[in-house]
Amino acid sequence: MQDGREHVQFIEERFGRNLSTSLAGQARLAVRRRIAGVLTADVELSEALEEESGEGRVAGLTESDVYLFPTGMSSIFNAHQMLMAAKGEMKSICFGFPYTDTLKILQKWGPGCLFYGHGSSEELDDLESRLLKGERFLALFTEFPGNPLLKAPDLKRIRSLADRYDFSVVVDETVGNFLNINVLPYADIVVSSLTKVFSGDSNVMGGSAVLNPHGHCYGSLKNTFAREYEDNLWAEDAVFLERNSRDFVSRINKINTTTEDITAMLEDSPLVKRVYYPKYNSSRPLYEAFRNQNGGYGGLFSVTFHSTAAAVAFFDQLEVLKGPSLGTNFTLSCPYTLLAHYSELEWASSFGVEFDLVRISVGLEDISDLRQRFQQALNAVAGLNA
Repeated sequence: MQDGREHVQFIEERFGRNLSTSLAGQARLAVRRRIAGVLTADVELSEALEEESGEGRVAGLTESDVYLFPTGMSSIFNAHQMLMAAKGEMKSICFGFPYTDTLKILQKWGPGCLFYGHGSSEELDDLESRLLKGERFLALFTEFPGNPLLKAPDLKRIRSLADRYDFSVVVDETVGNFLNINVLPYADIVVSSLTKVFSGDSNVMGGSAVLNPHGHCYGSLKNTFAREYEDNLWAEDAVFLERNSRDFVSRINKINTTTEDITAMLEDSPLVKRVYYPKYNSSRPLYEAFRNQNGGYGGLFSVTFHSTAAAVAFFDQLEVLKGPSLGTNFTLSCPYTLLAHYSELEWASSFGVEFDLVRISVGLEDISDLRQRFQQALNAVAGLNA
């Protein structure tokens, strides 16, 4: 009887969807190792735990510098709070057009925020001018690349200003993800939503914050986290995150390949006004500077059309699931600006985020299947002019 129970447990842990919650601590460790970059291939939990703790994305980085949170926004909120606890309360900077809640956190839960919504070199010039005149800031928060325009910020110049004028740099890598890009050497904290492509299965939420062991405020941040951090990621959430992320590497590779194919198809179509994707944006050189040797451009892109009627026809006829998330194992589309900025469409438009923009997150479907679906949607646009 005992042997039978052990056999069932082995089968469930090796091949089942999830582990026993008694293994939550081990699941947390495996997740933190994956995020640190110690594990660079698809591995089961037992293999993840057997691996010696080596160095991750940068020299000296281990899972002890990775902190887990219940959601991605929680990781951003807590990064901001920890920085204020470590360095004192000062205004922060939000550079580039971000996911809406990031800006709200910086504006409402602290002394305020200087917003540079275009993420341009001219705005960096303005920031440098302010710094030269004596203004000081707690930290600069940015996304790499941004959502929904997929624009990459000039992280090297930002880091140079941060070192010169003593502010921290927090980078949200959710859209880029650490298999495609490595921004940690130029950041003090890298945050990410594990709800998205790290999990992929849309059945769990989570977030992470990674400290750069070479960051100029690493010591004070480490002490602050030791004093203030509370690991309140729910046990079952840790278990689900571990199980879902075992094939993270292979999923990212497939999504990268498929998305490049689909965006190339749309980029070549005269029916499309613009494709927003790191490969086609003018900020591509800034993205390439941080792209890993085997990294791609990710699974998220946005597209605009020559008329609102065309955007509506495309969205309605695109036979994929519709919803506001991203990084799912299935392809997902949404009228992003209408959902995220319905009460401030004119404001969003002033930063280049058009109200009829369609945002698409590519999943694991076969390329031929998705090409057919996208062609059908383009045919609907063409039919408007027939």
